[in-house]
Amino acid sequence: MTTRALDSIYDLAVIGGGVNGCGIARDAAGRGASVVLFEQGDFAGATSSASTKLIHGGLRYLEHYEFRLVREALMEREVLWAMAPHIIRPLRFVLPHHDGLRPAWLLRLGLFLYDHLGGRKLLPATRTLDLTRDETGKPLRAGYTRGFEYSDCWVEDSRLVVLNALDAAERGADIRPRCRVVSAERAGDHWRIEVEEDGARETIRARVLVNAAGPWVHEVLAKVVRVNSPANVRLVQGSHIVVKKLYDHDRAYIFQNADGRIIFAIPYEHDFTLIGTTDRDYKGAPHAVKASEEEIAYLCAAASEYFKAPVTPEQVVWTYSGVRPLYDDGASKAQEATRDYVLELEDREGDRANLPPLLSVFGGKITTYRRLAEHAMEKLAPHLATLAKPGWTRGAPLPGGDFGVKDQPRVVAQLKRAHPWIDDALARRLVVAYGTRALRLLDGLRSRADLGRVFGADLTEAEVRYLMREEWARSADDVLWRRSKLGLRLSAGEAAALDAFMAEAQRPVTRRAAQ
Repeated sequence: MTTRALDSIYDLAVIGGGVNGCGIARDAAGRGASVVLFEQGDFAGATSSASTKLIHGGLRYLEHYEFRLVREALMEREVLWAMAPHIIRPLRFVLPHHDGLRPAWLLRLGLFLYDHLGGRKLLPATRTLDLTRDETGKPLRAGYTRGFEYSDCWVEDSRLVVLNALDAAERGADIRPRCRVVSAERAGDHWRIEVEEDGARETIRARVLVNAAGPWVHEVLAKVVRVNSPANVRLVQGSHIVVKKLYDHDRAYIFQNADGRIIFAIPYEHDFTLIGTTDRDYKGAPHAVKASEEEIAYLCAAASEYFKAPVTPEQVVWTYSGVRPLYDDGASKAQEATRDYVLELEDREGDRANLPPLLSVFGGKITTYRRLAEHAMEKLAPHLATLAKPGWTRGAPLPGGDFGVKDQPRVVAQLKRAHPWIDDALARRLVVAYGTRALRLLDGLRSRADLGRVFGADLTEAEVRYLMREEWARSADDVLWRRSKLGLRLSAGEAAALDAFMAEAQRPVTRRAAQ
């Protein structure tokens, strides 16, 4: 745990433990700044764990002429893959073509740009498919004879957030989940920030304040910082459904719908298919968002237009929904609103200059979080004299990601050599989740019995204790839905038993990571 004297001042305070907030904290800490981050709940507890799990350029954004965003996102795919090859992997997407929607020449043009805008080096290029012969045509309804296949990447989104928080902590940042910011006000040359954690209040001082609260960005401005912002945020709901596996191959589909929207059908957690997303304006409280019956029916109907076997609401085993805090560019439809990000810096008031700066983050997408953090630091650099080095995150692996993008089998074999008693399936899952840090998780264990209690599936006491010790996990939801997706495999009773175990294990003392 990072500790500071009561009269000390942090260089940077960040509100929000989603991907943007944790990315900014990591970048700043790695440049030598003293950083504190506050998250009112668990990391990736809202938008950042409710994505379609893609590191992608956004093929459909080309239709809205967002070439800068698409190019930046395309360039980031291989950068992020190299940073975290345990939780990011390449994925091929099949786009079936049929008359009446986007013409084939337009799709070919878009895919040509997609292949060449971003400096692709490792990901395979686009190719045309004969769906009457290729295995990807077998699950589809009759009539789909031609398609296009292109590359993007898959990411375990919530683990990406946690790993950024972990790396920030290991570089000296004070990372505080479940710590709510009550108020923040300027006091001379710094910010006075009152926070509440575990029922106790504390006042923190910082030279710079970053508002990366995602869908709460305006609420923080209005109720915590009490300033007016000319920028507007547009809350857009995106929901997903998960069903039992619809096909056997390892490729994903992107489907065009008659209403102009697209959905994805993606292999998920070995035994399932993920279908999403929706796009509709949202007016409620961000924490209360959930997939509606209308959205579930829409996704089932859209998938059923393509698959031979109809997808019905009765097949849905899990749903999740998030609120995207998009920058309001005045688009008439939610799906047309820009996914680009806007960084609003307030460091002056009328004729008064050099106020303690406030940077608010609007919009953004997981794929561009690292570049967003770099741009945030560029804006804040004049106010942070302590920065010791320029941008550094490109090429710097996240915790556990210190191996080549094609070397995952080697890491699994290394884990097996060190612990020959572990079975193949568990070894692979641990490496996919933790990379080389799976060795740390199993350090000192000499037999299967040393893993301790099994809570369901292959989740053991050793792994749970590791997540509590190293990754701030406190509840079953933290473990089953944000540090993993084992919630798909545990029963309600098993999840409740896990919750009880974790509550008992924390009773003497609550520990933070990076001790």
